[in-house]
This record gives sequence, C-alpha cells and structure tokens, in this order.
Amino acid sequence: MLSKDELVNLLTTDIEAFNNELSGNAVDLSETDFSGINIEGAIFDNADLTSSSFADAHLVDVKFLGCDLTSVDFNRANLIECAFNESILNGTDFSYAKVDYGNFADADLAGAIMLDADFTNSDFTESENLNASRFDDSTIWPDNEYLPEDFDSSYSDDLSSLKDEDDFETSDY
Repeated sequence: MLSKDELVNLLTTDIEAFNNELSGNAVDLSETDFSGINIEGAIFDNADLTSSSFADAHLVDVKFLGCDLTSVDFNRANLIECAFNESILNGTDFSYAKVDYGNFADADLAGAIMLDADFTNSDFTESENLNASRFDDSTIWPDNEYLPEDFDSSYSDDLSSLKDEDDFETSDY
C-alpha cells in the first residue's frame, strides 16, 4: 500500500491508478491536506478521510462511497456532481462551499456545518439527520422535492448563534 503522500501525488497525476489503488481497500487518508487541489473522477471507496481538508478545492464527479468524512473541511470548495453516498459527514464543514448536483443518499449529516453554502440542484431526499445540521439564512437549498420530508429549511436562531448584546446602557454609578 502506498503512503498518504504517494496517494495524494497519484491523485493529481494519474486518477485511474489512484482509483485502482483505493478500489476494495479501506484506505486511511485521515488528516490529509487536499486544500486547493483540482480533482476530477476520483473514487474514494470506504476511505477514512477524518479531519482532512478540501478547503478551496475544485472537485468534479468525485465519489465518496461509504467514507468517514467526520470533521472534513470543505470551506469555499466548489463541488460539481459529487456523491457522498452512505458516508458519515458528522461535523463536516461546507461553509461558503458551492455543491452543485451533489448526491447525499444515505449520508449521515448530523452536526454538518452548512453556513452560507449553496446546494443548488443537490439531492438530500435519502439523507439522514439533515435536521441536526447547522445552517443559516444565507444557505441556499435545492427545491423541496430534493429535501427530506421532515426537513425544515427555514432558518431559526439557536443557542449556537447567541451574540453579545451590542446596545447596552452605561450607568452613572
């Protein structure tokens, strides 16, 4: 089995060899830095990507199948036609990301952070725990037909959004 650095190098130079290397293997790519990388056609199958970073990355037709994406950073990433089928996305950060035509079938999104993210045309119908994710009024959701029936996409403040009171009166005493 290749090292993490060798796999990352293979990912950017020979996608077919990368996919063959990962096929059928439970590969540990946890805490790997994929920041700013351009990836097209990669298949991460049952890979452990815990705490990895895809910040500012551009991903096209990338498949995360049965992966552990706990606490992965997708900040400001551009993801087009990517699949997260049967993956764990607990605490995964999609803040400021654009996910166009993403597929989240059987993905566990408990604790996912989706602040100011754009999920236009993505499919969450079969996703799990979307109600347990964090989002704001700037998050762009797909049409309701692509959201779970029990999901309410209207934003409401919760305890995590508490702020200090800016307007307070000073006392003369």
